[in-house]
Amino acid sequence: MKKMNLLILGLVILSIILGIIVYSYLPDKLASHWNVSGEVDGYMPKFWGVFILPIILVVFYCFYIFIPKIDPLKKNIIAFEKEFDIFILALVLFMFYIYFLTLFWNFGYVFDLGQFMMPALGILFIFVGILLKKAKRNFFIGIRTPWTLSSDFVWDKTHKLGSILFIFLGIISILGVVVPEFGFFLVIVPIVIVVLVLVIYSYIIYKQEGKK
Repeated sequence: MKKMNLLILGLVILSIILGIIVYSYLPDKLASHWNVSGEVDGYMPKFWGVFILPIILVVFYCFYIFIPKIDPLKKNIIAFEKEFDIFILALVLFMFYIYFLTLFWNFGYVFDLGQFMMPALGILFIFVGILLKKAKRNFFIGIRTPWTLSSDFVWDKTHKLGSILFIFLGIISILGVVVPEFGFFLVIVPIVIVVLVLVIYSYIIYKQEGKK
């Protein structure tokens, strides 16, 4: 088993162990959702509040193991395996970090969750940008539109632009710490714009390629 694989699996197991350790010390209902103002507006029963994220991590880890095996273009995934592994590690670290913040809050420590999330989210977006630059055409990872999946040329051009946009998006998210009152909009609005731009761009490149 690869070292990166072991590290990711270790984080998944650690989240389960952490949940078991803290379970008896937490209230019967756990805060599980916060609005744009940083106020709690949703709760979960203790069991799900403690273990839903470790369960998600277990499922996610299974996808991480099996996706390269079942993708019809699995050779392409192997071509950027290193970047793929680093991205998965970054994503698992991000989810583990959010899990830790949620547990910390439910122990009675009140803080602005958004301010703590923004830098981590920004770093994750930057890792997405790095992955997109290296990603090869496949059915599971990357910007998968009908047009990128139909052509290596369209895939590469779209992902080159996507890499730049997601890195820029990551920088904006990190800067959101400076203006926390606009943090939510500095993430959601740019994400929507970036997604729309990339979908439209992939279609335009596809049509241009067809005219050659």
